[in-house]
Amino acid sequence: MKVLRVLVLALYALIALVPLLWMALTSLKTRADTIALEPRVVPVLAAATEPGALAFPATLEAYGALGTVHIGAQQSFWVHLGHSVVIGVLSTLASVALGTLAAYGFSRFRLAGAQDWLFFVLSTRFMPPLAVVVPILMLYRRFELEGTHLGLVLLYTVFNLSLAVWLMKGFLDEIPRAWEEAAEIDGYSRLQAFTRVILPEARTGMSVTAVFCLISAWNEYGFALTLNHSGAITVPAYFAGLQGNIEGMPWPQVAAGALVFVVPIVAFTVLIKKHLLRGVTFGTIKQ
Repeated sequence: MKVLRVLVLALYALIALVPLLWMALTSLKTRADTIALEPRVVPVLAAATEPGALAFPATLEAYGALGTVHIGAQQSFWVHLGHSVVIGVLSTLASVALGTLAAYGFSRFRLAGAQDWLFFVLSTRFMPPLAVVVPILMLYRRFELEGTHLGLVLLYTVFNLSLAVWLMKGFLDEIPRAWEEAAEIDGYSRLQAFTRVILPEARTGMSVTAVFCLISAWNEYGFALTLNHSGAITVPAYFAGLQGNIEGMPWPQVAAGALVFVVPIVAFTVLIKKHLLRGVTFGTIKQ
């Protein structure tokens, strides 16, 4: 059974890693090799290979070209990556902070129509975001938020808030109220009990929520393309803009940029993996 389990996991890992492996190979090719009719999947250090061979001469030129401003773009990949980092991190922090406060209210206080309000919060996820892109675009033009970091941070925060509220409410419901009551008996105010008792115990939920919010903001494409023709253009919209390049799509640079673009998410997930594993089983084991 153990061998079968290992084989199944290895097969799944192989299938899951194939896209990343293919991008890694593409990032080592020249553009001519990426569009060649013959498949070339074996990187070699030789300067040249025979026509029709599976091997191709590996090169790191694509990574060096990430600092180039291509035709059809206004800035280099690194600048757009900086836009993505600023927008993704700020919107994630805002979503988690506001979502935790709202979830605490729903979890600890008796609110009139609380279930209806929770359903209303969740219902904002039912509608496709692009269905409201026209009124948002008009609103942003009115308040001069189009093409700004603040515009996308506010927008991503609003759209991720419902997810943050529902996730955090589930985690906060699992924290015993008796802990807060004990803290208040010891002389803590409700705010002190929240910051010193609840928040440390809610770190797992906040970490899980942060991962989902960051991934959503990091990969968002529709609003980033519609609201940012210039200024704070994120990486997904930057890649889309390269399609009009008269020199042809720079596939090696796109593959190299995509790999670099994935690294922050992977690094963040690895750093909080302990909380993620705890979040999967949170509430399933009674102590």
